[in-house]
Amino acid sequence: MARLLKKKTASNRKKSKQDNDMPVIPQESKDGSIKAILNPDSSPEVKKIQAIQQKKSLTSTKSVTEKESNNYYQRALQFLREVKIELKKVTWPSRKQTIGSTVVVIILVVIISLFLGVVDIGLSSLVRVVLQ
Repeated sequence: MARLLKKKTASNRKKSKQDNDMPVIPQESKDGSIKAILNPDSSPEVKKIQAIQQKKSLTSTKSVTEKESNNYYQRALQFLREVKIELKKVTWPSRKQTIGSTVVVIILVVIISLFLGVVDIGLSSLVRVVLQ
């Protein structure tokens, strides 16, 4: 299933363009990798981004199996959310429609089973006559 994404409004597009113009300060971490840190004098949105980056760097120390299991659970939860959304879109039949459809199905099953029973009895008696 495709992920359901919210469409960006014109104001969101303008904000994202402004966020891209913010200065980036490269810093070297303890493990030798270089991280891009936005200017700390920026807006609260930038601070949120920095907090997310720090969380990501903390979670990067997890083992591969923990990441895979976490990814599995996240994908399963995402699937269940999408199922819930799709089930809300379904047009469910009323009680009267459900009962009517059920009665029609039961009647057709009885008619077809009687027909097949008669044909079976007829063919078996024909085979007996031919073999004797």
